[in-house]
Amino acid sequence: MSSRQRVLTTFRHQEPDRVPVWLGASPEWKQLACDYLALPDEEALLRYLGDDFRRVFSRYAGPPERSPDQMLSPGVTWRSPFDIERHGYGYGMPLVNPLKRATLADVHAYPWPDPDWMDVSQLRNDAERWGGEFAILGGEWSPFWHDAIDLLDFDVLIYQMFDNPDIVHAVMDYTASYYLEVSRRIFEAAGDAIDIFFIGNDFGAQTGPLLSPPLFRRFVIPYLQRFVDLGHEFGKVVLLHTDGSLRAVMTDLIATGLDGIQSVQPYCTGMALGGLKRDFGQDLTFFGCIDTQRLIESTADQARQLTIDTLNVMKPGGGFIASPSHDYLLPETPVENVIVMYETIREFGAYA
Repeated sequence: MSSRQRVLTTFRHQEPDRVPVWLGASPEWKQLACDYLALPDEEALLRYLGDDFRRVFSRYAGPPERSPDQMLSPGVTWRSPFDIERHGYGYGMPLVNPLKRATLADVHAYPWPDPDWMDVSQLRNDAERWGGEFAILGGEWSPFWHDAIDLLDFDVLIYQMFDNPDIVHAVMDYTASYYLEVSRRIFEAAGDAIDIFFIGNDFGAQTGPLLSPPLFRRFVIPYLQRFVDLGHEFGKVVLLHTDGSLRAVMTDLIATGLDGIQSVQPYCTGMALGGLKRDFGQDLTFFGCIDTQRLIESTADQARQLTIDTLNVMKPGGGFIASPSHDYLLPETPVENVIVMYETIREFGAYA
């Protein structure tokens, strides 16, 4: 089987030749891994580990003052599409919450981004350069929930759900609509060269969802539904990245038609792997599941056993793609343990 065939078979909840694998890691971790293995670049690393996925991105082509990485204020590391500068590690934390005290009129008057600023013209070539070998992840990352938090401030966002719900819906509609339009253009440009619509929003904390199930259904599900519908309109598998404990809203996620969740954190409340596989494995494909915290703290032998134990639970019947439970490995995660994890999957991940 090619990697693409393997992944799509797994998403159909059938058993392919082996468990597919995916690597999500920071540039710093990837460089450490390349140095450890004496590999020349990221592509060589992905091939060494057996990664079954590749990912393509649109490119920013709008005004420089709204660019993610140009004309930034001192100390700023990144600017969001909604003109919020961030500072700190990676994408950092927002410096301001521009709609924190906004009226509904202020929300409508905000300088929302223009989908024309994103260039999708190169995406087909980017996706096709692998010749159909890998499953291709694409579409905008679409963190509409996180952007609403940045714009309003988390506490204000929650208060406004009760005090001024029209403001929350307006902000969520603007953030979601921007990403939906860019992703529509991506799929129109790339046709069938992209297999998976990969979007990201962290809806869970360690012990439960960030919103109660009733609020989640009212303020998140209608917008998430639009992304699932868009992906399915273009024949894509729809994969949602979300951290944390989600059991309380899992049936709501399934009801949207979502195809998979990445990356499952098994030691969050209610996310024990056996229960997830039993109760939801017929509806969702689960990514991750190999606990990163334990990979950090383990010896190489313990990392191997952790991987075997996870495979024993999640492997039967397909619907499982193996990776660390943190989708963006940081340098604190020992390279040796992660290498052992992938080698163990190679050894024990075959379907007889």
